[in-house]
Amino acid sequence: MPGDSEDPNADVQYHLEVAAEDVADTVLLPGNPERLEVIVDYWDDHEIRAHHREYRTATGSYEGTPISVTSTGIGSPSAAIAVEELARVGCETFIRVGSCGAVQPEMDVGDLVITTGGLRQEGTSDEYVREDYPAAADHEVVSALIAAAERLGYDYHTGVTMSADSFYAGQGRPGFEGFEAAGSEDLIEELAAANVKNIEMEASAIMTLASVYGLRAGAVCTVYADRQGGEFSTEGESRAAETATLATHLLARMDEKKREAGVDRWHAGLSLED
Repeated sequence: MPGDSEDPNADVQYHLEVAAEDVADTVLLPGNPERLEVIVDYWDDHEIRAHHREYRTATGSYEGTPISVTSTGIGSPSAAIAVEELARVGCETFIRVGSCGAVQPEMDVGDLVITTGGLRQEGTSDEYVREDYPAAADHEVVSALIAAAERLGYDYHTGVTMSADSFYAGQGRPGFEGFEAAGSEDLIEELAAANVKNIEMEASAIMTLASVYGLRAGAVCTVYADRQGGEFSTEGESRAAETATLATHLLARMDEKKREAGVDRWHAGLSLED
């Protein structure tokens, strides 16, 4: 193979500037670096470990469970870099924590969406694997997020998420001076008819890379935009953060149950209640 301009196997990762000792096994992945403060507010303790470009990383604990967070910036290219470099220092589980636009009419601003699978409308994952490869959330991560949302009493929806490469034209919004991309006027109706739940910009790439590498990934997003009714509000930003934090603790308990039972995958017969 041709020589690399940077060593991707260096102990300290090139973009994130983290090493193995800086991160826990499970990492929450918000896009916005400022959302890191919202997330760590739910933890028992934390320490900032790195901040380079859009990538800001903190590690701490919640109810005795080690947990990390790394911001990815906007979009799948930078999110894929985060997954790549975190995987190289030993991280095994990734949970996107973000905001989204709701597609279905029964969904309200402030609700949570827990992704079960993704429409790969972003181009990043196409550079890893053929386009008909599914972007599937890990069932253990989905189960933990659902259990967390139930325990916290938050309204949530589960289903397919579309990940786009554009906030404006690619999501059916007008561009500069009212520009409309071909087919944008029908996009939301077509997605709604196919029972797609929401639109955001990173989940499908994160889940695809995790599947390719044999890792776990999922996503929980707070609805900011009602794409059917036109309402937009940033209320409920902390709900996704709190849900993902509790889900990380539940995943650790699920892993403990698996070890006790001598099985590789958690299932409903391994109750977390006893």
